[in-house]
Amino acid sequence: RNEKTLPKLLGDSALSLFPLERRRRRRRAAGNLHCSPLRRFPIQRCKFTCRGMAGLGDAAKEYIAGSAAGVAQVVVGHPFDTVKVKLQAHNTTAHGKVYKNAFHCTSRILVDEGIRGLYKGASSSFIGIALESSLFFGTYAQAKQLLQGKSEDYKPRLKVIIPSAACSGALISCILAPTELTKCRMQVQGKDVMYATQYSSPLDCAVKTLQREGVRGIFRGGLATLYREAIGNAVFFCTYEYSRYWMHNYIDSRQFSSNSGLVVAKDIGIGIMSGGLSGMAFWTATLPMDVAKTIIQTDHNPQSSRNPFRVLNMVYRRAGLAGCYAGLGPTLARAFPANAAAIVAWEYSAKILGIRRE
Repeated sequence: RNEKTLPKLLGDSALSLFPLERRRRRRRAAGNLHCSPLRRFPIQRCKFTCRGMAGLGDAAKEYIAGSAAGVAQVVVGHPFDTVKVKLQAHNTTAHGKVYKNAFHCTSRILVDEGIRGLYKGASSSFIGIALESSLFFGTYAQAKQLLQGKSEDYKPRLKVIIPSAACSGALISCILAPTELTKCRMQVQGKDVMYATQYSSPLDCAVKTLQREGVRGIFRGGLATLYREAIGNAVFFCTYEYSRYWMHNYIDSRQFSSNSGLVVAKDIGIGIMSGGLSGMAFWTATLPMDVAKTIIQTDHNPQSSRNPFRVLNMVYRRAGLAGCYAGLGPTLARAFPANAAAIVAWEYSAKILGIRRE
């Protein structure tokens, strides 16, 4: 009691006479405790609140940067994707090939439908890919940070990259299945199409699919999408992380890297190369599963098999290995520029938002 009342009477100079106050001053000097001379027990400062808010802010920024990557990917890659889908849908049927090659398919689209024909279904892609990329890149960054922990070794590690990427891919497959179904059904339409159903817009396609096939119908090809995304994204991020790490180590060791005028060009160049190579690796590994997904989603018969492995077996018996890789040319031609644009947009959006990339 005297330690609380006497300092008020004797003044600040008397505080050093009391053992409790001396302990408080030592703790205050250490910077860990907030002490008041009128309280018997010190109050621990909360160190977790600020960190939690900062972490929440970084997570939100990762999702925003991912959305920017998705928009860039659709703008650059959608025309290539339209050609790929048409080749997969029409060159794997029992009636034989409709298009000789990707150039023939592209010319037919331009003659019959104009440039707008190459961007059929793009509106659903913008919505779906923006949301998908936001979750894709954001979830991957958060899962990677969680698995990596506080380690300061920024060398890529497979035990961190593979589960982070596979988890992210499995999550986004729930969004991609319905959006890609509407996109694919819009893309296969044309004057030479065998399907009787015509759609005026992606929304019209989604509504008619729900009316005729129910909720289960809108998720046709979901299993194939899950396999494609989980496996493909593990391949994608392994290629991206290791190629980026190697190129930074190689280029940063050169004398010209110290020139500030070349830093932006260097970062863009590394983003283009690592993103383009990662996209090509993704599609090389997963194109057969994508062929199965396209066939399942563009088939209007509700009794048709939805098992991607049965569909691939059927395609192989009809068209051989070339049928399983239908659309490989436009797919790889699209993969490099589209994914390069996505990675550059992701990295620079993150840089603008203040996210540190090691």
